[in-house]
Formats: sequence, structure tokens, C-alpha cells
Amino acid sequence: MKKISFFILTFIISFSANAEKLLKDGFVDKKMNYIKNTEIADLKNKIILIFNHGQEHHDKPTKNCFWDDEVRNMASLVGEKVSDKEIMVYLFCTDDLGGDDWKRIWDKKKFKPPYKGVTKLDKRLNANLKLIDEFVEMGIPKKQIMITGFSCGGWMTMMLIAKYPEKVGGGIVYAPACYGRLTKNFKVKKIGIEKALIKFRKKNGDGPADLRAKQIDEIKKNNNLPILIFTHPMDPFDGLLTDWVEDIPNVKRIIVSENKKVNDKKCILKGKKDSRDLKDPHWITSADCFQYYNPIIKKYISSRL
Repeated sequence: MKKISFFILTFIISFSANAEKLLKDGFVDKKMNYIKNTEIADLKNKIILIFNHGQEHHDKPTKNCFWDDEVRNMASLVGEKVSDKEIMVYLFCTDDLGGDDWKRIWDKKKFKPPYKGVTKLDKRLNANLKLIDEFVEMGIPKKQIMITGFSCGGWMTMMLIAKYPEKVGGGIVYAPACYGRLTKNFKVKKIGIEKALIKFRKKNGDGPADLRAKQIDEIKKNNNLPILIFTHPMDPFDGLLTDWVEDIPNVKRIIVSENKKVNDKKCILKGKKDSRDLKDPHWITSADCFQYYNPIIKKYISSRL
């Protein structure tokens, strides 16, 4: 069995003077530091939350993974007890994976169906399956392993649990989306979903539009999808395009807010060394105000044990 490694945190200075990228796989503590060379003791009393990041590009390989402020709310769950079991959070970095047909899929002049090979999202899904198996081989019960993900990572989480519901205890999805700023760019609020998706297809071609529709159909085939999903109507990505999840039995969807506050609290994105006001609601599940929902997340986890 491949040994799961724990890495020291590395960081890159980016758009904010003190913002950090987290670019390795591994468990983190409440302060968003990687836990170094730590063996998991008392395995049967641990709950593993595998956290999957978003993507800068839909199908193209890149060298990004997590921002520190993206991880803060997940890290706030570390050490919390649910049914006398301790939560651990594992960051899973798979952005280096690329779809086999990424050079064609978004070029409507070059792309002709079908998609050739395996998509990035499916490769990420397969990597998660392998990681899950490694945790199970270590002795962690499947029901105590939960898949979680933000944005594209959340979209992939839905794909995985829809296809392989028996592999994990459950899934938590934050702002699922992976096909660009559809709500904003195609004016969903003004012209409606159907017309907006027609415009999306016209601009980007059949490749992305067909792939998105196919993935949604595959997710909806599952007649029992006990996952927790957080969405926001002002999210410029799929904010107004997520109602379809409510057609799936046992999905619990929570609309986080109608504005940039949660429970009337202003939302701040906080990294290790800096903070900034929330401007894009796509990131509201990463803001400090979102910890208001931690009791609901813990209640959901308890229901899956």
C-alpha cells in the first residue's frame, strides 16, 4: 500500500501581499499548517474529511491547489468531536491533472465530439477513489470518510458519490460549479436558465455544454444522494443554475444567504497573515461568517455515521 505522506507547508506570494497557496497533500491543523510526520492513532475514532479544491481552468492542468483563506473554515472543524469521534481534514491537491482532450474541448472550431479520453474531473474522481482505498486499508471505516469540495471540487464530489455511493460515508459540497461564470456572463437572472445555456453553447461550442449536461444527467440518475450542498444565488458561477440538485432524493441543499452576509454578519476572507472583505459570493463558504453553519455540518456528519 502506498504510504500517505505528510508535508511541510510551502507557500507562494500571490495576488495579496501575504496570501499563501497550499500546494501539497496532507492533513492540516486548526491554524492551516500541515501536520508533519504524524501517524493517525485510534483510527476507528477518527472522521476524515477529504477536501477538494476548485480549479482555475475546467480541463487544463495547472500548478494551483488551495489558498489559505479557502481552507480556514474546513480547518475550523479539525479536532471537533462528532459522536465521540474526532474530525481530521485532509487537503487533496490534484490540479496538476489534465483532461486528455483539454486542448480541444473549449475551442468550438477544433472540437468535434466525442471527447477523446478521460476528463480532468474524472481523473480527480479516480484519484479520490484511490485515496479513499488507502485510508480504508489503514483501518478507517468507510462511513467515517467524507468527500468534500469547493467549486469544481464540489462538482466532482457530486459526481463521485452519485457513481460510488458505497465508497464513503457522505459528501459536503460548497458552491458547485466548473464551467465558468455562467450566471453572470450569460445573464441568467435577466433571460432565464434555458436561454442562458443556449448562449453558453453558442459562445463556447457543443463540447463544454454537452459535457456539463452529461455530468448533470449522470448525477441525477442516482435515486438516493445523501449529500449536503451549500449554494448562493449571487454566485456568478452556478448561483442561479443549481435548482436541479433538489430533484435528487435525499440531497440537502442550503441557500447560504441572499446577500454578502450570513446571519447578519459581515463576511471576511481570512488567511494566515491577511484578511479582506468578501466581494465575490462564490467564495462565501470560505469566509469567516460561514462558520455559522458548522453545527449543521457536524449534524450532517453525525447522521452519516
